[in-house]
Amino acid sequence: MSLSAEEKALTPEESKTLKTTKPPVNSVGFGGIVAAFKQTSKYMNLKDTFVLARKMNQKGGFDCPGCAWPDPDDDRSSLGEFCENGLKAIAEEAQNKTIGADFFKKHSVDSLATWSDFEIGKSGRLAEPMFLAEGATHYQSISWEDAFNKVGAHLNALDSPDEAVFYTSGRTTNEAAFLYQLFVREFGTSNLPDCSNMCHEASGSALSETLGIGKGSVTLDDLYKAELVLVVGQNPGTNHPRMLTALEKCKNNRGKVVAINPLPEAGLVRFTNPQNPIKLLTGGTQIADVFVPITINGDVAFFKAILLKLLQAEESQGGVFDREFINEFTHGYDAFIADLKTYNFEACLAASGVSLDIFNQVFDLVLNKKKIIICWAMGLTQHENAVDNIREVVNLLLLKGSIGKEGAGTCPVRGHSNVQGDRTVGIFEAAPQAFLDKIEDKYGFKPSAKHGYSVIEAIKAMYEKKAKVFFGLGGNFISAVPDTLYSAKALENCNLTVHVSTKLNRSHLVTGKEALIFPCLGHTEKDYQKSGLQIQSVENSMGVVSSTKGVLEPCSKDLLSEVAVVCGIANATLKERSKINWLAYKDDYTLVRNDIEEVVSGFDSYNKRLNNPSGFYLPNGARVRKFNTSTGKANFSINKMPDWKLKHDELVMMTIRSHDQFNTTIYGLDDRYRGVFNDRRVVFMNREDMQERGLTEHQVVNLKSEFNGITRKVRSFKVVGYDIPKNCCATYFPETNVLVPLDSFAHTAKTPASKSIRVTIEIL
Repeated sequence: MSLSAEEKALTPEESKTLKTTKPPVNSVGFGGIVAAFKQTSKYMNLKDTFVLARKMNQKGGFDCPGCAWPDPDDDRSSLGEFCENGLKAIAEEAQNKTIGADFFKKHSVDSLATWSDFEIGKSGRLAEPMFLAEGATHYQSISWEDAFNKVGAHLNALDSPDEAVFYTSGRTTNEAAFLYQLFVREFGTSNLPDCSNMCHEASGSALSETLGIGKGSVTLDDLYKAELVLVVGQNPGTNHPRMLTALEKCKNNRGKVVAINPLPEAGLVRFTNPQNPIKLLTGGTQIADVFVPITINGDVAFFKAILLKLLQAEESQGGVFDREFINEFTHGYDAFIADLKTYNFEACLAASGVSLDIFNQVFDLVLNKKKIIICWAMGLTQHENAVDNIREVVNLLLLKGSIGKEGAGTCPVRGHSNVQGDRTVGIFEAAPQAFLDKIEDKYGFKPSAKHGYSVIEAIKAMYEKKAKVFFGLGGNFISAVPDTLYSAKALENCNLTVHVSTKLNRSHLVTGKEALIFPCLGHTEKDYQKSGLQIQSVENSMGVVSSTKGVLEPCSKDLLSEVAVVCGIANATLKERSKINWLAYKDDYTLVRNDIEEVVSGFDSYNKRLNNPSGFYLPNGARVRKFNTSTGKANFSINKMPDWKLKHDELVMMTIRSHDQFNTTIYGLDDRYRGVFNDRRVVFMNREDMQERGLTEHQVVNLKSEFNGITRKVRSFKVVGYDIPKNCCATYFPETNVLVPLDSFAHTAKTPASKSIRVTIEIL
């Protein structure tokens, strides 16, 4: 009997021997070097490892397929601009094993679904396009031409273009992303959900409303010069390790760092720079001057407490607020202050879960510093009140005048290599009308102005059979989205699911009636087209556009670039009715960049400026105090504290990554920075909460969540006592995405609330 889509989507409940130790208080150093090269030596050949390490994130090299942390504008380290998890990422992409028809003939879809995500990812690079026929148990090979025609036939058979969903992963380059959205819009829909819907959509919404641009305002140089950096809801040691080097430079320049997070993270305790022999010998640099163990989603409460005390100091002694900045550049100050005065300091502090002593340490720093940067990631953005979280952060920066000046500003840290660039060049289900008008002027067709599906809306549409074709340009959709069982059924309801990927992942096993896998080139591989070796481009977290060019020969002759895949599908689908010569773009990517220059603001002389080894900065109004908001100024906002209480037996759970993980890619089964080894099915709990429930270390439990009358459940998780605030717990994703309700998301932004899930512990 075959497995259901829901069964294929779940990670196996494997029984492993869990080992836990005391978490370390230092990060990177020799341990990071050993871990990185242990991974590369196991999955790559030695020559490729050194070639790639030397070229990764270097001028004229290739962009790391991992995070979007920026590279220095000036000279870069001769030892390499890479980190442990960056090397793990290229070991995943450039692994020396390939899989094709023989592999899929040997392994059925059902049998592969019983493998762990780690085993699936390490099975090898995809070497040829594969097709799963309706009712078939095994994928089989298919030619590119037949595959493109099959996609075109399915799309052209739809009653409406809006019955198709076109998802995008953040690893996609500017060139591929621009062509993808152009094809989708010429096809006739705006259904362009992407991974930013699940991570920083709340940041974009909040920042656009308050500062007029949905991106951060700082540069890497600003981080070096900041007097105070608040790192909120973020774990750079695992998710953006090269950020630690920037924080170290800030500390060397006498800057202070505050870490605000429910869990203490090793990277923010102490960092041993592996490229500094003295640091390796002396034990590194203390990063966080203060660690704030905030309760999950206690951020608005904590920042309101800070704001109340700042207001008190301003009214009693003056000189605390930047009155000149507020008067000239902001709007809504009086209404904001009036609302702030309705809150009680003691109540806000209690709701944050932070002690008065720790609060005072942070407050003294904020009070006395004028150049403040606030960095954040998913810890702020994946809540129902996520937009409020970020707007309150902006309120603090506005009061201090810490926007649009050296060493100060907003710093949302993006999680994937080009997720910000994809949005910039048009991957957006709700694109501005001005952008759509430029497309019409350039290409002669009128794009739909109707807002398309975001990720959550796309899942619902597929579940309700309103969408019948799913196309994924990169990513591991089923493992990234919330409400796993519902989402699996949604994909199963499609007539066709298509994934463009470098390697196998669980999404290839949760299919519609028919399914296609398109293998593509990785960032590390050379891209040969008719006009010669191609370069592409990406945008980092701080708005710098730079080139990326692979250095290895492709691992298979049957791989296509993402640009070639998009052009092939567009040509097969639109045929003679298209107003665009799609195959010309495939032959020469400079033509794509010429078009981007005409359609997207800020890309003047694109091809010429891309030759600058450091790349070029896109315009950023907030960086120069030009606020493109509805008022023409930076807007203060009024934000409420979350108003929900746990039942007596409930905990609030957040999903997190392990150190052996990047997004949904699992590099291994260890999380050495948290002292967890050989297992991922763990739940981190406060030891008092364990004692109240009669739980012991490594005891096996089930977890349940209830939302709007629906109960969701995951089984066989081992309890690990940890320094996490009372009534809080943490688990790894994607294992507990099952518990995240599809209908629990951020207002305005619809980012899934994966960091604030009510759960109960079921004792076996």
